[in-house]
Amino acid sequence: MTADEKAKAKTEQAKGAAKEAAGRAVGNERLTASGRADQMKGDARQAKEKTKDIGKH
Repeated sequence: MTADEKAKAKTEQAKGAAKEAAGRAVGNERLTASGRADQMKGDARQAKEKTKDIGKH
């Protein structure tokens, strides 16, 4: 996994967690769902990069 892609995945996951928490705090379901979506994007990016790494070995 390249360092840049790993950082992007972690950033998306953290941003999503923050949005989800903020959405829950104010009772905004749309913001909560958006945060979950961002987290899933980060998870998918991370999984894709790990798969690439496995293919290289």
